[in-house]
Amino acid sequence: MTNIVSGNSLAEVAALIGDPARANILQALADGRALTAGELAWHAGVSAQTTSGHLAKLTEAGFIALAKQGRHHYFRLASPEIATAMEALMIVAANGPRRYRPTGPKDQAMRTARTCYDHLAGWLAVTLADRLSARQFIVLSDGAAAVTEEGHRFFRDFGLELDEPKNTRPLCRTCLDWSERRSHLAGQLGAGLCQRCLDLGWIKRGRDSRAVTFTPLGIEGFRDTFGITLP
Repeated sequence: MTNIVSGNSLAEVAALIGDPARANILQALADGRALTAGELAWHAGVSAQTTSGHLAKLTEAGFIALAKQGRHHYFRLASPEIATAMEALMIVAANGPRRYRPTGPKDQAMRTARTCYDHLAGWLAVTLADRLSARQFIVLSDGAAAVTEEGHRFFRDFGLELDEPKNTRPLCRTCLDWSERRSHLAGQLGAGLCQRCLDLGWIKRGRDSRAVTFTPLGIEGFRDTFGITLP
């Protein structure tokens, strides 16, 4: 039985995300990478001491998790659902009062292609979902997605191993895109496509942004494999 979330619980979550520094920290981690406290302090625009307090609150709330590697401490989002929630909030924020609108939607690189936790988002991801649907490799319906038998063959030939026994994530689901206001692919398939494009050298992650850039190999690969002409 699903637990009913009370208004008080929602208010507590909203208060945690509502602080600008904590919101910036969560946004910086929304591409799935782990960052140090110093890197997060830069993204948050506050001192290291203040950042430490924010990280403690986010960790206690279960929003982020600490990973230790030798003497170094890294922070990452605790689950993909946090990234999905941040993406949804950006849609609301973009339609809110002008003084609260983020600068992100006006950033052409972010609008074109970015990461949303471990999958692609932006124009590229929405167009990719459209192409795969048109070729009947996936079926999109009412916010859900399914991979067809032909799609399984195509993705296997592309180098993706789907339906791994130990993987408990949904095979294919949709995620409402913040800038395009349409759905892109998440789940195992969305994550697999993103990682495969990185492994092939088609895209590169940005250093200080969730935006990804295309390589010459990527421009050719997306055109020949998916029929996508990159802007």
